[in-house]
Order: sequence, then structure tokens, then C-alpha cells
Amino acid sequence: MSAPSNWAIGRAVAANRKPERGFVIIAVLWMMAMIAALLLIYLSYVVHTANLVSTVTQRVQTDALMRAAVELTAFQLGQSKDADRPTHGIVDTRLGAAQLRIAFRSEGARVDLNSGSKELLAGLMQGLGATPPEAQIYADRIIAWRTPAKTRSDEPENAYYLGLGIPYAPRHAPFPTADELWLVQGIPPSLIERMMPFVTVFSNLASVNVADAVPEVLAAVPGMTPEKMQTILNERENPSTDSKALNRQFGGEEKPPKAFRLNAGIRSEQGQQAQAEIVILLLQDGDDPYRVLSWRDE
Repeated sequence: MSAPSNWAIGRAVAANRKPERGFVIIAVLWMMAMIAALLLIYLSYVVHTANLVSTVTQRVQTDALMRAAVELTAFQLGQSKDADRPTHGIVDTRLGAAQLRIAFRSEGARVDLNSGSKELLAGLMQGLGATPPEAQIYADRIIAWRTPAKTRSDEPENAYYLGLGIPYAPRHAPFPTADELWLVQGIPPSLIERMMPFVTVFSNLASVNVADAVPEVLAAVPGMTPEKMQTILNERENPSTDSKALNRQFGGEEKPPKAFRLNAGIRSEQGQQAQAEIVILLLQDGDDPYRVLSWRDE
């Protein structure tokens, strides 16, 4: 038998290598697919990180602008003496590329849940829809919540809550926030909702500043009549009106305000907007000129 030729041997070797060549191609394709998947994951991560960094940066800038708005308003209010300090107004300015607009008003324009008299509290609730007898009862509930109990065991208000199956008793201490009014039992939630824009815990005043109060609060002042209210509203339109004299005449609060509510709005160069409602207390002693009492971003 003759030996196989070189051509036959080469053909046999090539035939044996075909499966190996196919395996290598499949492995290369798998590696390319894995690399492509990794690239997609990496690109997604980069895009997500960029968006996250942009959001965080915008939030930091907004917070800084809000604090600048507070500082600017507190500075302007602190520049005036107590007797000459405005009780309401607007600060409109630019900071860098952002537009800042801050409307401020003294907390004396609201009814204080901790210091307001029963007549004032009842008058507010009556003006918001409660009948006179209901308003008296609801005012008693608020006063009982804030009044220290002599003995907790025989406190009637505690028994009232226990009888309703409520798992807590009245605080018998000042309201820390106006939102705690929602915990007072015996007052319809719909009435509490209507009260919230007109109450505070920061003025520490038994009455209200009639030079700043809105009509709903003015109507709550003891002895107020529609004629008196109209006179007050007309007098407030006159820039030369003495707010102290106005309060003295109509039973309002004459003490200079210390607490102010700021409604701050920011508009960036790109058109992005942010708002916050902030309550500050002006200080006379210490290193800090003011203290933030409440801060709510909207």
C-alpha cells in the first residue's frame, strides 16, 4: 500500500480543525456580548450618577438661596428699632442669577393657641362656621389642652379623652406646634382645617395685631363689628396710619412684634422655582440676631 500524499494529510488536518474554529468564534461572540452589556451598564451608571449629582447640586443651591433670603430679611428687620420696625412687607432682590421674593408678616396677625383668650379663640371658630355655643365649647377644649392640670388623676378633661377611647390625654402644657391642634378632641376636623391658616404658637400674644390681621382674624377680636372692621381696613390703606394707635383704638396688640412669618420664593435662571414658609424670632441678646422657629419647604 502506498503512503498517503501530502494533499490527503493536509485535508485531514483541516477537517479536524473545523470544530475548534467554530468553538473559538462562539467564545469570541460571547465575550463581545458581555463587553457590550458591561458598557451599557457603565453608561447607565454614568448617566444616573450625573443626574443624581445635578439634583443634589440644585438642592444645595436652593437651600443656600433660601437661607440667604432669611438672612437678608432678618437683617433688614433687625436694622429697625422695635417702635419703627415694619410688621409686614416684601423683600424683592436678585442674588447671582436667582430672583428672590420674600413676603414677611408678623405672627401677631394670627391667633396664638397658647396665649389667645377664650373670647378670641371662640370668635375665630364662630367666624369660620361654628355656632356660638359650639365655639365656646371648642375654645374650652383648646384651653384645657394647654392648661396645666392640678392633679392628673381627677382631671375632667383626661376623663373625657378616656371615655372616647383615645389612647392619650391632653398635654396640659403649651402647644409646641399649631399642628397639634389636630389632636384636640371634640373639635370637628373640618373646622380645624379651616383654622390652620389663622393660628400660631409663636406670637405669645393674648390678642392680635389689627394692623396686619386678615378679615377672618379681625372678626374674632372681641367687640369687633362690621363697621369697625371696615374702618380698620380703610385705615390700613393709608401709609401714614399709626399701627399702634390703630391697635389701641380697636383692642389690638400694641407690643412690637418679635416673630415673623416669611413666605420665600426663588426662581433660578433656568426657570426652576422653590418656595418655603419660615418663621423666625428676632433676638436682642447673644451672638445670633435671629432664630428659626419653623421651616417648611413647599
